[in-house]
Amino acid sequence: MPKALVTGCSGFIGSHLTEKLLDLNYKVIGIDDFNDYYDPKIKERNIVGFKNNKNFSLNKFDIRDNDSVSDLFKRENPDVVVHLAARAGVRPSLLQPILYEEVNVIGTLNLLEAARNNNCQRFIFGSSSSVYGECKNIPFKETELDLKPISPYGVSKLTGENYCRTYNHLFKLPIICLRFFTVYGPRQRPDLAIHKFTKLIDEGKSIPVFGDGQYKRDFTYVTEIVDGIISSISYSKTSFEIFNLGESHTTSVTDLVKMLENTIGKKVLIDWQPAQAGDVPLTYADVSKAQELLKYSPKTAPEEGIKKFVDWYLKDKSSVLV
Repeated sequence: MPKALVTGCSGFIGSHLTEKLLDLNYKVIGIDDFNDYYDPKIKERNIVGFKNNKNFSLNKFDIRDNDSVSDLFKRENPDVVVHLAARAGVRPSLLQPILYEEVNVIGTLNLLEAARNNNCQRFIFGSSSSVYGECKNIPFKETELDLKPISPYGVSKLTGENYCRTYNHLFKLPIICLRFFTVYGPRQRPDLAIHKFTKLIDEGKSIPVFGDGQYKRDFTYVTEIVDGIISSISYSKTSFEIFNLGESHTTSVTDLVKMLENTIGKKVLIDWQPAQAGDVPLTYADVSKAQELLKYSPKTAPEEGIKKFVDWYLKDKSSVLV
């Protein structure tokens, strides 16, 4: 039975990935620190479906704790690492840049060191479209050289990628960096736009829209991200690669609001706010490389994905209230 170590296993993407790996007969060694970025009870609910699975183990500690990281690797000797744990969020990173550097860079270094010292066969790094910053070449391609992220979060992710490249070069550790584009779906973090907007609209409250509402995002449904990660685990033709994982379709904030309004069936009240520092005007993934090499095939249109999310939200809200 292959062993996969998944950091951030109780989070949004991590919990979906863990479920999928268990279905594929992996033994999953999970790491999560259940920090207070949002209510830890949400993460507890995320893992209800698999926390008692005999092939899953949960290890509660911070990836900045190098002794705990090292000890776990020595004890479990995982075949593959999927590193999803991170301090997330562009806007909060402007307020706590040191924390983002510590978790997203030092934490990643701890994992890279443990992986190379324990002969790990594959390291998957969860990166972000934020590394592209205000990229002028549209859509964004992995071959883009002029990467200038405009938030501490984006800088921390690009730094993580650079350390991954260096560890591959120096120690021949096989590594794939995956740049995720605005992931959404069931269990999405409550601070992200689709979840936050849905909750406010459902409660009849106004939603904050920053700038002119014409910012565009490449919204990507979570199951497609998971499929891309699974394909990356089995991809063995090279020792280092970077792949975009997106929908390759852009939706403006105002169009997103209209979709939510139509799906929820309630009139939206908009609270217009000034543009926010660190926000990029556009994210748009060229996924041709992932399509060719990973057989990645995104197919969830925003309208379909939004409906799935709203259905989950209403069901989840009801279960919490019971």
